[in-house]
Amino acid sequence: MSEDNSFTGRVRRYAKVGGAVSGVAAKAVGGRVFGIKLDKAEHAREIQMALGGLKGPLMKVAQILSTIPDVLPEEYTKELIKLQTNAPPMGWAFVKRRMTAELGAGWQKRFETFEHEACKAASLGQVHRARSLDGRDLACKIQYPDMSSAVEADLKQLKFVFSIYRRYDSSIDPSEIHAELSERLREELDYEREAQNMLLYRAMLKGEDCVHVPEPLSDVSTKRLLSMTWLDGAPLLDSRDAPLEIRNTLALSMFRAWYVPFYKYGVIHGDPHLGNYSAYADGSINLLDYGCIRIFPAAFVGAVIDLYFALLNNDEELAVKAYETWGFKNLSKEMIGILNQWAEFLYAPLLEDKVQTIQEKSGVQYGAGVAAKVHAQLKEAGGVTPPREFVLMDRAAIGLGSVFTHLAAEINWHRMFHELIEGFDVDALAKRQAKALKSVGLTPLG
Repeated sequence: MSEDNSFTGRVRRYAKVGGAVSGVAAKAVGGRVFGIKLDKAEHAREIQMALGGLKGPLMKVAQILSTIPDVLPEEYTKELIKLQTNAPPMGWAFVKRRMTAELGAGWQKRFETFEHEACKAASLGQVHRARSLDGRDLACKIQYPDMSSAVEADLKQLKFVFSIYRRYDSSIDPSEIHAELSERLREELDYEREAQNMLLYRAMLKGEDCVHVPEPLSDVSTKRLLSMTWLDGAPLLDSRDAPLEIRNTLALSMFRAWYVPFYKYGVIHGDPHLGNYSAYADGSINLLDYGCIRIFPAAFVGAVIDLYFALLNNDEELAVKAYETWGFKNLSKEMIGILNQWAEFLYAPLLEDKVQTIQEKSGVQYGAGVAAKVHAQLKEAGGVTPPREFVLMDRAAIGLGSVFTHLAAEINWHRMFHELIEGFDVDALAKRQAKALKSVGLTPLG
């Protein structure tokens, strides 16, 4: 039977998700309706435990929401971020069925070796080590069964959850967040697209010796199986106690890995959690997992730079232009001031021409304070609908900032940024982007 989005599969998923989270959801609703005081920390732990046993998109959504500032209370973020660790893998019987379905009955003859035990398991699939017939070490990512049905069922559940959230908190309208998550999750199920994304990154980062990108093997890959070259490397956080020079080099490598594609091609890797990169002793890094890639219009990237210069030069007119380019509507002077507070926090390391850590002011506590203040002011001003592109932009900025904080890197971020955007031209970016996308079989924007 086909695993594509089926009615039976969706019904099974509704039952599974409902059984897992109905109790914790009922407790939250009861607290709202009957005024029962809810222990947020305990409730968050219960949600994390319920979702942790569920493979699939709901777990992925929880990971993403945990990294978007101020969408969830701090107690929930702390628990949901734990879902970025490995989930229990599925056994050899499943692996054999999946591999036979994707490559045929003689699939094992297409590899020199294929390990029975998964080396990594996550929300949508698990990875097995293997060796190709020509002797290359491989990572083979196998998608869990019925994921297409699970995505559609979970997105419907998420829409319902967001609608409840909206009734109690009008400061942020999450409708565009749902639209963005929906599109990205559907893309993540297509491993053929992920292989194209990988080739795109190999092309965009070809001149960056500090970043390594795996190579996909098309002859042993399908829509639900992705085989790629294996990249060795140590967990990034193993370098927290390394000499400052090494930590700074790692931070520079991470900066180049994310922002060369963004400012030169309008493309960003939208999944910057710790499992998606590893490091070498020379300070270079491996960039892994290309399911969550976002391609932006050139004008959007131009507005990111416009807002930087608006903040640097206190140019309100340029700030308005940037916000309107992104899709914010009916902006009052008050609303611009509120949005600028969050923007100044995110851009802060870039605005001063000096060597510094990524957060000079009290780290996470300061950021949480800024977010809380902005949230309250947005509510008073009538709320705002963030453009859908901000889901992954914020996620990348916060995720990378967390890595830089862990590494305690001391860098002149201002000069790095200016070197990257020097000579920036919207039309030139659009042409580079179209050429790069076309070269790997992806459809150019517009």
